[in-house]
Amino acid sequence: MNFENWLQQIGKSERTAHSYSGAISGTISEWGLAAGIIDQALINIQSVQVFREISEQIKQLSTFQEKNTRGNGMYSAALNQYAAYLDDVFSETLQEDIEKVYNNEALEKTEKSMLINARVGQGRFRQKLIEKWRGCALTGFSDTRFLVASHIKPWRDSDNRERLDSFNGLLLLPNLDKVFDLGFITFRPHGDIEVSGMLEDETLLGISKSMRIQLGDAHQEYMEFHREHVFEKRCGI
Repeated sequence: MNFENWLQQIGKSERTAHSYSGAISGTISEWGLAAGIIDQALINIQSVQVFREISEQIKQLSTFQEKNTRGNGMYSAALNQYAAYLDDVFSETLQEDIEKVYNNEALEKTEKSMLINARVGQGRFRQKLIEKWRGCALTGFSDTRFLVASHIKPWRDSDNRERLDSFNGLLLLPNLDKVFDLGFITFRPHGDIEVSGMLEDETLLGISKSMRIQLGDAHQEYMEFHREHVFEKRCGI
């Protein structure tokens, strides 16, 4: 899936998707090439880490800062979205996380298996979410074959206890899991949904601003982390 198609899939308008894609493959790449920061178009980079390092250097260019201010932050938004695209489509994170668990000699074999299954949304963690939610936590859709076991506080930021805690999880339809995982939606303490302004047409993804979720006391700390470190980071708050 290319960048422009991915943007439309997460709710960006066709016009915005085309503008961001053009900025990455054209204008911003030209600035980076002229400054000697890169030797190829940004659109050819597939490593999240490499792109983020390059992105920070480009953001320091006076040309970038001037044009970005004049364009109401369009160029910085394009860079942020391309980083999210790489993280989603070409992610190295999942394999790295699994390898860290596998190579951790302090863990027993059974513990490793449980943690790895939790990381990929399978095993006992998924089953506990099915038992708790009995369907999509947001829509109530009950066919669990189509539902994704999603961590509220990201797996990488959690300790081993939190990674297996069913209160650190939501059972969601794939489209809702994706926008939650990427920080385009979150939930307030009483369960009301909060939608990022960067998600231009949430209705195309089946999202309504009147949606709410049932959160217990044990969910609150995890959801607070999601609001402050996933959602607000995405929104640039």
